[in-house]
Amino acid sequence: MSADMSEALSTIPPERIPRHIAIIMDGNGRWAAQRGLPRMAGHQQGVTNLREVINACLEFGIKYLTVFAFSTENWGRPEYELKGLKQIFLDTFQKEFQEISKHGVKILHIGQREGLGDDILNCIDYAVENSKNNSDLVFTVAINYGSRNEIKHAVKKIIADGIQEDQISEELIGSYLFTNGVPDPDMVVRTSGEMRLSNFLLWQSAYSEWVFSKTYWPDYGRGELLKSIQEYAGRDRRFGKLTSQ
Repeated sequence: MSADMSEALSTIPPERIPRHIAIIMDGNGRWAAQRGLPRMAGHQQGVTNLREVINACLEFGIKYLTVFAFSTENWGRPEYELKGLKQIFLDTFQKEFQEISKHGVKILHIGQREGLGDDILNCIDYAVENSKNNSDLVFTVAINYGSRNEIKHAVKKIIADGIQEDQISEELIGSYLFTNGVPDPDMVVRTSGEMRLSNFLLWQSAYSEWVFSKTYWPDYGRGELLKSIQEYAGRDRRFGKLTSQ
């Protein structure tokens, strides 16, 4: 971390540093188009930037990071792009995530397993198992994820388990979500200038602070993350009350 970044971070009270940051990594294709490159070049650069953001979270003392990598709706993209994304997922889990697990990062996956294919699932399962004892940063990757699908899945499981009406609470529903065991995000970032929730962590982000950055994901590095944290730190999280006190 540069001296300037370290100084800027030191001015933020520890209680104002978000414990859990979630990110919709948007803008890879437009980043590539601006440079006359194919879309897959943008996705590749997005993986490179993800490594930098993970390292920044470790340096900044963030304990949880969740990223939206592939939605249930993304299956509607062209076949050539889906094939390229599948290869990126395989390479990332086999190489990048194996490397970050050596630095105390615990890797989790949320989303539907159906449709991903055994090759990707085997890589995911290996990365999760291999990093399960790490605790410096809990890094959750949302692949084949949609929040409405997640809630539907939870409701079906609750019914199947014979839970009675008077037993249902917000805490119980949360325990049936894919994110069970991970605290709700304090801050959700969407890059690229788009201002949509895109079916991401709808239940979990009920009281999250949303930050919309105009920077495309491949350029959203340490400095941009720090700016988002500074914006978050300046807000008063009231949770429906008149003040945060």
